[in-house]
Amino acid sequence: MRSLSLLLAAGLLAASSVFAAEPVGTRVIDVPAPARSGTLSVTIWYPAATAGTPVPSSKDKVFVETPALTDAPIAGSIFPLILISHGSGGAIANLDWLATRLAAAGFIVAGPNHPGTTRGNSTPLDTTKLWQRANDLSDVLTALTADPAWIPHIDANHVGALGFSLGGHTVMAVAGVRVDREAYARYCEAEKAMADCVWFASGKVDLRSVDKTLFEQSNRDPRIRSVVAIDPSVVRAFTTESLRAIDIPIHFINIGRPKTIPIAVRSDDIAAEIPDADYQTVDGAVHLSFLAECRPKAANFLKSVGETDPICEDAPGSPRTRAEIHVQMAAMIKAAFLADFARKE
Repeated sequence: MRSLSLLLAAGLLAASSVFAAEPVGTRVIDVPAPARSGTLSVTIWYPAATAGTPVPSSKDKVFVETPALTDAPIAGSIFPLILISHGSGGAIANLDWLATRLAAAGFIVAGPNHPGTTRGNSTPLDTTKLWQRANDLSDVLTALTADPAWIPHIDANHVGALGFSLGGHTVMAVAGVRVDREAYARYCEAEKAMADCVWFASGKVDLRSVDKTLFEQSNRDPRIRSVVAIDPSVVRAFTTESLRAIDIPIHFINIGRPKTIPIAVRSDDIAAEIPDADYQTVDGAVHLSFLAECRPKAANFLKSVGETDPICEDAPGSPRTRAEIHVQMAAMIKAAFLADFARKE
């Protein structure tokens, strides 16, 4: 397992100088999702050719939005592509705080709302269908690299994937990790208080009843060359054999101090099994610190609608704001992809 700090010290991130800050455009498109017999709503952030008036995409009552230039022209160049996957019960628009930073640094960033596990449209049973989310990312990649509007701008030799929580599993799946259904069932029997297991129990989901063939299949997409997984879920079910067979660089980020990171997402032992992986932690933060900043009255609104998750709370006693945490995490993620894309083929 290599250390990203060593890469930084060795000067392997010098390529970052070629990614000058750009105005950021955004647009929402639908792409075909054959396995779902429908389409996916995909949000794309990208370096824009012209400046203009930033326009938020919606009026979210919980999260502060990071504005971009709606439907602005794409800058006339070619850029690496980062596929992004939200967590269970999340939404791709609420990762705009990160996507806009990456787009300003010279990446095209694209991610779908995963049906069945998206904010306002999430069920425990749908959450077990891990293969669907991996298919979603592959479908987005297929659509963009075949679309005349995007072909001139996407460097298909430099495609990465970034995911948080359940999205962290999704990007690990397209990297080649496989899971063991029985191992996951045993984990939830032993760790009933973990958030994912509580979620399944709330829907009376029997993990052993999930289609074993689909649950354990390989979802590797060889077009993806680099992965950043932030607090990935389902790690207790990853098979050692599949971890050791991963042949692309993987970057794990756990949020929190080592002793406070829940077993559900702790990834230091997972990183140690992968030939080309590194592992970092983010101090003074908790799992939900990865979500967008909350509006001033968001906590009261969430309480009024019966939301019990501490969506707007960060690490107790930490002097760090969520905005400060985001600056650190965005820099870590940007550095990881730049290091990988700077490697010689």
